[in-house]
Amino acid sequence: MSSTNQLAPPRLVVTTHDAAGTSIFASDQQITQFAPFGPKGSSFARFHSRLAVPVSNTALPPAELANVLPRCPPSGVLFCTTDIPPGTTVPTHRTLTQDYIAVMQGEIVLTLDGGEEKTVRAGEFIVQRGSNHGWINRSEEVCRLMCVLVASEQIVLADGKVLEGTAFKK
Repeated sequence: MSSTNQLAPPRLVVTTHDAAGTSIFASDQQITQFAPFGPKGSSFARFHSRLAVPVSNTALPPAELANVLPRCPPSGVLFCTTDIPPGTTVPTHRTLTQDYIAVMQGEIVLTLDGGEEKTVRAGEFIVQRGSNHGWINRSEEVCRLMCVLVASEQIVLADGKVLEGTAFKK
């Protein structure tokens, strides 16, 4: 790790198979992080994405993922990290996904649109089921979240109202 304002770039090791079916390493690399909101905003490292589930373990790897906001394909899956600097607030938003999130470093406050919030620390986990949520880093260090997003069905309330995802602009 470097300073309290930046973590080391994540390393990604990928495996595959050779022509005979023996397991091999396909790559081992540091992932360049994408900071679309500037040096004081959240940054992202996208590792892998597939357009549909179940995935193919023999298909070619996805195209370059480094310089785009992490968005899960409508029927697919996305694996990424998000680094949220100290003092940063991520606006309330909803994704049409079920998210499996691990706090890898630091701590984060998860806020919900009803006003509730919980602090989640390194080594703790979140399953987020299409909720309208935001993030606040009230600590003095960067928080790194590891995220696996899986496309979900739209949420339809008992009265028939459909909860839409939030459109983001960088």
